[in-house]
Amino acid sequence: MTSARRIGAPDAKNRGVLLDAAEQLMLEEGYAAVTSRRVAEKAALKPQLVHYYFRTMDDLFLAAFRRRAEEGLEAQARVLQARQPLWALWRFSIDPAATAITMEFIALANHRKALKAEIAYYAERFREEQQKALSAVLERYGAEEMIAVTAQQNATMEQKGVKIVQFPPEVASKLPVLTTPDSAVNKLKRLLKA
Repeated sequence: MTSARRIGAPDAKNRGVLLDAAEQLMLEEGYAAVTSRRVAEKAALKPQLVHYYFRTMDDLFLAAFRRRAEEGLEAQARVLQARQPLWALWRFSIDPAATAITMEFIALANHRKALKAEIAYYAERFREEQQKALSAVLERYGAEEMIAVTAQQNATMEQKGVKIVQFPPEVASKLPVLTTPDSAVNKLKRLLKA
């Protein structure tokens, strides 16, 4: 009877070094450059250690993605506690470094089903937290529902320097219409200050 192969501890220093090396390779050369030999070389460790800590390359990619996703959720939670959570969330969401590694993981997910499922799982977790924060801000400003405006109200608001998103007719017809453009302008100004 064969015994299960040992796997290195999840909190081992070398494991973190290998994950860092895999990420660096992804950012510098793209996900296709990430092989067990290249990761070991980048980490200045023996190639056997890659498979000591990760049974497969899929396991390595999943661990690297989960680590970044968990860190991202923690950072987003801090951001959403800011005095102006929508602005803070915007700045958090456009971080070029986070975007670069995320794009590499998304490209890789086209070839790795397990990673694709993990990305979908974490995307939903991020969206849930963002939705909670957005709902709280809208509630705080008394704008719990989406605002739909008529063409005349839109023109009036644009004259006042407020840009309005145009909804397709089938969507706009289901949204409440404000009776005065001034109330829409005031609500939008308050939201922008949130």
